[in-house]
Amino acid sequence: MAGKFSKSITTDEVAAQMKQGKKLNIVDVREQDEWNSGHIAGAKHIPLGMISHRHKELDPKQETIVVCRSGNRSGLACELLESMGYNVVNMTGGMMSWTDTVEY
Repeated sequence: MAGKFSKSITTDEVAAQMKQGKKLNIVDVREQDEWNSGHIAGAKHIPLGMISHRHKELDPKQETIVVCRSGNRSGLACELLESMGYNVVNMTGGMMSWTDTVEY
């Protein structure tokens, strides 16, 4: 896997959609310590290594935004999920580029 996926979104676009009140499905694929250091409100935590086991927790018909620290691991997760028929979008820049609020 090389992180080949169909769709991406910027951190600013995600933040803007949240501010508009749009209900977003967000999955954070970072490790537990990274998640604990701050994550996007309402995101679901499924570490990358668990995606193949826990993907059924996601709705393949609904668009899901996938997040990691920089956008690389989320790209890999998008490639895997997309190959299984999920509608996924990679958040480019990851949490390193996220300037909106986080929860702990």
